Formats: sequence, structure tokens, C-alpha cells
Amino acid sequence: MKSLSSSIALLVFICSLSVADEQRPNVLFIAIDDLRNDLGVLGVSHAKTPQLDAFAKTARVFSQHYVQVPTCGASRCALMRGRYPTVPAQVGNNGIKQTQNEWAAQCLPMVFRQSGYRTFALGKITHYPGNLTGKEWAEGPEELPGAWERAWIPDGPWKTPVAIMHGYANGGARKPGKSPPWEELDGPDETYPDAWVAAEAVKTLKELATQKKPWFFGVGFFKPHLPFAAPKKWHDLHMAGIPDLTPLAAAKPNGPSGWHNSSEFRENYGHVLGRNPDTDPEYSKLIRRAYAASISYMDEQVGRVLAALSELGMEKDTIVVVWSDHGFLLGEHAIWGKHCLYEKALRSPLMIRYPGLESPGHTSAATVETVDLFPTLTDLCGLPMPSGLDGRSLRPQLSNPTAGATKPAHSFWTGGQRTVRTDRWRLIAQPGNDGAATQVELFDYQLDPDETRNHAESQPEMVRELLGQLNDLPDPTVQPGK
Repeated sequence: MKSLSSSIALLVFICSLSVADEQRPNVLFIAIDDLRNDLGVLGVSHAKTPQLDAFAKTARVFSQHYVQVPTCGASRCALMRGRYPTVPAQVGNNGIKQTQNEWAAQCLPMVFRQSGYRTFALGKITHYPGNLTGKEWAEGPEELPGAWERAWIPDGPWKTPVAIMHGYANGGARKPGKSPPWEELDGPDETYPDAWVAAEAVKTLKELATQKKPWFFGVGFFKPHLPFAAPKKWHDLHMAGIPDLTPLAAAKPNGPSGWHNSSEFRENYGHVLGRNPDTDPEYSKLIRRAYAASISYMDEQVGRVLAALSELGMEKDTIVVVWSDHGFLLGEHAIWGKHCLYEKALRSPLMIRYPGLESPGHTSAATVETVDLFPTLTDLCGLPMPSGLDGRSLRPQLSNPTAGATKPAHSFWTGGQRTVRTDRWRLIAQPGNDGAATQVELFDYQLDPDETRNHAESQPEMVRELLGQLNDLPDPTVQPGK
């Protein structure tokens, strides 16, 4: 009798596994390029982001989310690997392309595909839109081979991935060093690329709604990445202007410093009559307003995708993640760009919604990282998780928005620069020149949220503690054996 009971129990267990496989949730992963925490739901008064703000009411918002590297390709490499960078290439934009042969078989979309999911990447999910590298990013090979059933850019006036990534109105492509860093044209949303991404995403969701196999669908929007280009109506929405920075917040920091000359902004784009936002207040206002307009334009397109998911009746079966690959400084520390280890470059929006989420609409203030997304998604979907991931599942914070951080956030940049961020402190460390001691900056966000003072000298014990945490990790800028 005991044997019969055991057999019945085993049969029930196997059947439950089969049902669980059929009922695994879909994943809609929305990636946004260069979006700092400038959303209304995150307390930014001038932001006009009604679609993402509405989504936040149904999701868990992570107000203290940090990326691993402040540049597009490297941040997405950490996302796909679920790991901190370990070699120099993974701190640059070609990190996936140059190192994927070592880890692609266990990357995030591959784990889903091997577990029976259909996998799709529309727009910019990895660094190269459409997942192809080569001449004008359209001739192969694949950036992440075998991970996607389909990876593509929408049909439209932009004929190549490089053109749509830096898209100007009606198919216009960037001319490096000559095209302006912002643009507005009085026309429909389809004047610029993100409306085409949204339309293609809606079309794809309608196709997916007709089949039962679970799917992982990455939808990558391009704005507010440079150029800050959007239809005129979105620029007009921000005509009241953006609050000015305080002189201290806008000041170039004294050394040690990760300050740079904003080469992406200054050299990849042309500025009329050599206008400089550091010395031209009106130009500064214009650029910051154009960035806000690009966000509002993108927000509307994301809303179209989320509305389609709801209208198709797939909300109850779908995990939705909204994530940005890094932030962007708009004059803070006299920097117009990312590529540094300051707060505004590393902090970006993260929101997660899944069926059965407890306390939706509540914000988690726990310090979390991009590498946490890999184990979180495999956890929520009941999939095998590769060993050696650096992230941890965010299920505790999803279950309880008051749950604290389980670890600090670590980020990396070129030249051996590294940083560790706790709930209160950030330490930035740079190797000294010619064997000199490591140079450090220590910021206290409780007393100085704008990073205007280096507290390293007055807080030596905190410096030692945080340096110890940094030293527990390998330095990806140092080749093995050196």
C-alpha cells in the first residue's frame, strides 16, 4: 500500500511539472537607451512620463538600480552574462562581440531558448541593433550567435542598424562630427525611429498571442540616446524648461576625478558656431530640454506596447521588465554624457511586474544591480540558473518592497577605475600613476546627494571598508597573469 501511495505521489508530481512547463510565464523585456532616473514616478518634477508612471503603479520600482559599466555595449554584456566584467573587452562596447564565444551558450536568452522558450530581439537589446555586426552593422556575424530565434530592426526609412540607432527625421543618418546633437521636426511620431519599434512590437505581440509556446521578447528603444531627436510636439511639451543645476553640482570636480571632456557629445556631433553648454546657459537649457523631450517621446511608444499586451489579454501570463542600460549626465560635474563612475551615469530605471506581484506600485529603495536580472528572471520562470552568476534574485524585494539590499553595487570603467555603492556611500578608486597609491573619492548621499564633496580624508575607516570590498573582486582591466 505504501508503494502504491508513493507511485501515485510521484505521478502527481510529474504531472504538476508538466503543467508548470506549459504555464511558464512569458517575458517582455523593454530596454531603453541612456535613460537616467528622470521619470515622474522617481520624483523628477519636470518629467512628463505618464505611460511609465502608470506602469509603475502595477510593478515594483527599484529606485536604486545601478549598472555595471556606464556604456551601452558593456552594460548589455553584463546583463546577458549575469556577471561583472572579467576581461578588458567587457568594459567596452564590443564586449559581447569579442568575448561571446566563451559564454554565449549560457547567456540569458540562450537559457530561455534551451528551456523551450521562443526568443526575439527587436531594436537595440545587445549593443548592435538587429544582433548583426560587420559593415554598417548589417552583414554579420551575429553578435550573440544562436541566442535569438529572430533579431531584427523594423522596416522603415532607416535602412541600416547604424542609421536607425542614431536616427534623424524620416530616415536621416548621423554624419559623425557634423550632425547636430538634437533635432525637432513638426510631424507624426513616425518621423523618428521609436514609433517604428513600437509598431513592430505590437505586430509581433499579436502574432505571439495566437500560439501557446512561452516567449522571451526583448524590445529595445533608442531614445533618449543622442541625438536628442523627437517630433516638435514633444519639445513643445517642455517649453517651460528644465530646472537649472546649482553651481556646485555643475562644477568640474577637483582631482582625483573621473572627469572627461564629453567626447561623445562634443566630437560625434556638430555644434552650431561652436556653442558650448558649459559657457552658454541658453544652449545648456536647450540640450537638457531636448533630452526631456526625447524621454517623453519614448515614453509614449513604450505605452503603446504595454497597451497592446493588455488588450491582447496577455498581462496575466507575462513578466514585464523595464530597464535602461545606464544614465547620462546633463552638465553635472561639467560632463555631458556617461563614461564615468558618478551617480547620474550609473543609476538608471528598473521596474518589474509579474503575475501575482505583491504590493504593486510600491518602490523598493534597496541597492540592486543589472546583474541581478538574470537570476531574477530564471527564478520567476522556474528555469535552471547557470553557476557562477554575480547577481542575486530580486524575489525578496519583489515579495516585500521594504526588504533591504543583499549586497552593494559594483561598477567598472576603463583605466582600472572601479566603484562600490552602498545604500549611503559611494567609493570611486583609481590606480595611481607610476605605482603611486590608489586615489579615491568618497561620496555621502545622505548629506551630499549632488556629489559636491570628497569625504575620503574625513572618513578613513569607511574608505578602508569599501576598498576591501572592491579588492574582493577581480580587476577586469588587468589581463590574467599581470
